Amino acid sequence: MFDTLSDRLSGIFSKLKSKGRLTDADIDATAREIRLALLEADVALPVVKDFISRLKERARGAEVSKALNPAQQVIKIVHEELVATLGGEARRLQFAKTPPTVIMLAGLQGSGKTTLAGKLARWLKGQGHQPLLVACDLQRPNAVNQLQVLGGRAGVEVYAPQPGNGVGDPVSVARESIEHAKRQMRDIVIVDTAGRLGIDAEMMQQAADIRDAVDPDEVIFVIDAMIGQDAVSTAQAFRDGVGITGVVLSKLDGDARGGAALSVRHVTGQPIMFASTGEKLEDFDVFHPDRMASRILGMGDVLTLIEQAEAAFEDDQKERMAAKIMGGETFTLEDFLEQLQAVRRMGPIANVLAMMPGMGQMKDQLAEIDDKHFDKVTAIIRSMTPGERTNPKILNASRRVRIANGSGVTVTDVNQLLNRFADAQKMMKQMGGMMGMPGMRRKATKSPKNKRKGGKGGGGGGVRQPRIGGGMPQLPPGFDPAAMDPNAAGLPAGFKLPKLDFSKLQKRDKDA
Repeated sequence: MFDTLSDRLSGIFSKLKSKGRLTDADIDATAREIRLALLEADVALPVVKDFISRLKERARGAEVSKALNPAQQVIKIVHEELVATLGGEARRLQFAKTPPTVIMLAGLQGSGKTTLAGKLARWLKGQGHQPLLVACDLQRPNAVNQLQVLGGRAGVEVYAPQPGNGVGDPVSVARESIEHAKRQMRDIVIVDTAGRLGIDAEMMQQAADIRDAVDPDEVIFVIDAMIGQDAVSTAQAFRDGVGITGVVLSKLDGDARGGAALSVRHVTGQPIMFASTGEKLEDFDVFHPDRMASRILGMGDVLTLIEQAEAAFEDDQKERMAAKIMGGETFTLEDFLEQLQAVRRMGPIANVLAMMPGMGQMKDQLAEIDDKHFDKVTAIIRSMTPGERTNPKILNASRRVRIANGSGVTVTDVNQLLNRFADAQKMMKQMGGMMGMPGMRRKATKSPKNKRKGGKGGGGGGVRQPRIGGGMPQLPPGFDPAAMDPNAAGLPAGFKLPKLDFSKLQKRDKDA
């Protein structure tokens, strides 16, 4: 969504990096270009004016004039101001002291409220809660049925005593749902209200009546991130008519210019709490202003990438793989397939790679990545026998032909996979060697009973523990950085990740 804005800002900052010192004219020119970039991204004019004003004030201050690298300092200021514009820090849901906590959803028709209700219920259930979905959208055809389907997919109960399709009283349904939740021991109630086209006074009053009936702990405004400049008037109308405590951005995976995301926090004064990025129930997460600002500036989003990886890789799988690496055991095609399936659970591979720092410069290559390639790799491995997965060296020509025929690919595809797997084996082996080097361990601990003098390394008799932080590990003997192919994980043949630079480690080891 922010590709156009990211490209414009990257071009602006590349001009700054060539300057050793920044004059007032440089700052004015930079601010002018950033202003145009924000306006082109459909950011509301009051938001742009406030942003540029703060940027100029800070850029002319001591933090830039006295900086060793003024251009980088300006980039840092832009990042910090983007974070502030987006809300500063993530805000969590406020839970009631006495259950159930009531969450009311409001927004325009078509903004994605009903789908968002299912996503939020699934997410809360994953956090250990017992949510209840309440069908109070009795106007839109099949809205009740849609919520029931979503509730079934999320494994969450749906309270829908009235059929909808223009029939029923949503206020009474909302009021009765609270008592139902208490009887069924549900600790969270999510009320899905009817949307409206534009600013509909009658429907806005209905939303206000539902609010008064259930006294919600959170009134969340769901806004389509593709709405553009209309986000301002819509957000103000809901703030004044219903009163909101938070915002959810839906359809963040769209191709609009993203102005709503940068405008709604400033206009409503309420934080953006969640972001919805697709049609699947799992395409939903907490909104982090700092991470979104980093994505806009092409800095990647490593923290979200780590969180997604932790969710995709099961604990026993991580422990088993770590034990293999540390123990020097052979990395098999079965392990390779298991890792590949975990990566697929993280979402589309192009989205995963886009979170890596520096990948913003490779958007054309990312756009060409097709997840079907990974389905092909899975089919090839599953066409092998258990013995062949464990020991690929036994795969002669006839076996490769059989595997190709069984998986519907060519022998060339099978050969390419085996070559990449061999590279992955080498990388895993080298990682195991690095893990076992002295540089990766903590110095022996001393205790009064076994403390002794002399010897290198200081203090024997203690138990060596793995070191956490405190210096870079030494490279193992014979380590060949060129052999570490970052494409060994089975990416398409034409795709190349940035090369890893180990020159500083090598120089340090040589000097040592």
